[in-house]
Amino acid sequence: MVSRSYSNLLDLSSCDSPSFSGERKRFPRVATVPGLLSEVDDESCHSVGSDAPSVSQERMIIVGNQLPLRAHRKEDDGEWCFSWDEDSLLLQLKDGLGDDVEVIYVGCLKEEIAPNKQDDVAQTLLETFKCVPAFIPPQLFTKYYHGFCKQHLWPLFHYMLPLSPDLGGRFDRSLWQAYLSVNKIFADKVMEVISPDDDYVWVHDYHLMVLPTFLRKRFNRVKLGFFLHSPFPSSEIYRTLPIRVEILRALLNSDLIGFHTFDYARHFLSCCGRMLGLSYQSKRGYIGLEYYGRTVSIKILPVGIHIGQIQSVLNLPETEAKVVELRDKFSGRTVMLGVDDMDIFKGISLKLLAMEQLLVQHPKNIGQVVLVQVANPARGRGRDVEEIQSETYATVRRINNRFGRPGYDPVVLIDNPLQFYERIAYYVIAECCLVTAVRDGMNLIPYEYIICRQGNKNLDETLGLHPSAQKKSMLVVSEFIGCSPSLSGAIRVNPWNIDAVAEAMDSALIVSEAEKQLRHEKHYRYVSTHDVAYWARSFLQDLERSCGDHLRRRCWGFGFGLGFRVIALDPNFRKLSVEHIVSAYKRTKNRAILLDYDGTLMPTGSLNTTLNIEAVGILNNLCRDPKNAVFLVSGKDKKTISEWFSCCEKLGLAAEHGYYIRSASFLFLDLVCC
Repeated sequence: MVSRSYSNLLDLSSCDSPSFSGERKRFPRVATVPGLLSEVDDESCHSVGSDAPSVSQERMIIVGNQLPLRAHRKEDDGEWCFSWDEDSLLLQLKDGLGDDVEVIYVGCLKEEIAPNKQDDVAQTLLETFKCVPAFIPPQLFTKYYHGFCKQHLWPLFHYMLPLSPDLGGRFDRSLWQAYLSVNKIFADKVMEVISPDDDYVWVHDYHLMVLPTFLRKRFNRVKLGFFLHSPFPSSEIYRTLPIRVEILRALLNSDLIGFHTFDYARHFLSCCGRMLGLSYQSKRGYIGLEYYGRTVSIKILPVGIHIGQIQSVLNLPETEAKVVELRDKFSGRTVMLGVDDMDIFKGISLKLLAMEQLLVQHPKNIGQVVLVQVANPARGRGRDVEEIQSETYATVRRINNRFGRPGYDPVVLIDNPLQFYERIAYYVIAECCLVTAVRDGMNLIPYEYIICRQGNKNLDETLGLHPSAQKKSMLVVSEFIGCSPSLSGAIRVNPWNIDAVAEAMDSALIVSEAEKQLRHEKHYRYVSTHDVAYWARSFLQDLERSCGDHLRRRCWGFGFGLGFRVIALDPNFRKLSVEHIVSAYKRTKNRAILLDYDGTLMPTGSLNTTLNIEAVGILNNLCRDPKNAVFLVSGKDKKTISEWFSCCEKLGLAAEHGYYIRSASFLFLDLVCC
């Protein structure tokens, strides 16, 4: 069956579907030959339909920058071995999609695969893990990821403007081209496996923000969702991006766009309004943008954690042994914990300054309170990371030298990678968790801490807790992170206010046990019911709802490059033909002709206010016909519009959008009764 979606806008002149001659080539759902599907010479390359056989099982194609896989080489023969990365969010969300949903992953591998091994690796990953790897040349990947993503998008989305070459760097067009090239490679990989009439596509994060355009251009009715895991900045920040419109239009080629918080969604909607002139509506609890006849839905739901994974690690004997070790090490002291990546937005140095201020203002805590700061390796690289590292080390040394005693260091900095069970053990023994990021999309550290503080029976015995004892925890979180609105029992702080953070830390130490228990119970109830499975399931349900009218709509694609978009019209839409209009004009005896000014008689935004002679002649000819009642409708004031059209004696005028109406008798009538 030929899809009724097609991309030639000229077909609007015909009411019928386009005809396709000759026998069409068919492709399997999974391409097993190397190369890009878009390069195949096929007469249907401009079609947006699919002749792939439909399947009854629902299928989701999840696209992310990295595949949820770990890889290592065998020592004996050097062959690659792969296993699932249990820490990957893309793998964890599969739990919320249901057993009846087949999941295929598209993304890059962390390791570089030699070109002569890529075909074998791709076949192995597809057959064993249902993963489709996108092999990006190293130089191109460096420009795409470390260049455009980390030097332009990441800082800007975290409110850091490139005011100087040292702050993120100036916009580099070559890095933008690399970003487009990589997104195109991802699109080709999706095209190898997609059945667009059946499959859902879920694209993740800022690395692939133009991918929706490439997919929508090929398949006008593709069922496409996008979720942004980073913050979306305010319009005043975003508008500084030179390719701001291109990215907005690309995202709007999705059916559903997801954000962690209402603020991020509000900023996106504001950008669409200010830069594209779009307005949104809220109906029955859903937010939607009307975009060329399509409704682009907005989803607001923070991601959760995989509770089962954490609970399984809590049950490991290694975790219990590590808890015993830490309990003995910090015996008699209160542990406050921070777990952050070593980058400029996590606020590690601000947290350390607050700890120093706490010890200055409340010297009773010297020797009693320890801040354990786990500093994970930075995901990016550059001079800013090196500066943060040197500042962190210097601050830790200064605090320990000033307040330290034999056997006591106020700050314990752990900058070597920890095993997951080791991190879990630190969560278990910490009385308070501190997250002072200056800007973060979500940050799941508080969620993990809450689940770990709930513990289990074995850990209760290890810590000497009664099985029936209520659990307790305390959180001090930055108001600039995505999880902050969800944690109503946390102490929220402005991380830039060092004194306020220090006082919040002191409040967390002296709060009553009953208060700690109430806050923990409230947080645990939320975190345990809003896990990653709940998040994924909710997103899929909204995506299905957003794509519900795809088959009912008639779609036409138009535009070039990143300006491509799809016009979606009601099935009953028919284009008016000139012959039909002329015939009806001749048959009728009374005709009302309403003409607009801007964009009809004059080009929109034109500075020239004088009508050309040809337009005046046409207007006067229409007005002379006694069967015609011709009116010009404009937003201009009555004085201006009267002067401009004084040469058209029998032309009726509706000034100020109809507030004043002048008939051919030159009398303006005020339609508003006072």
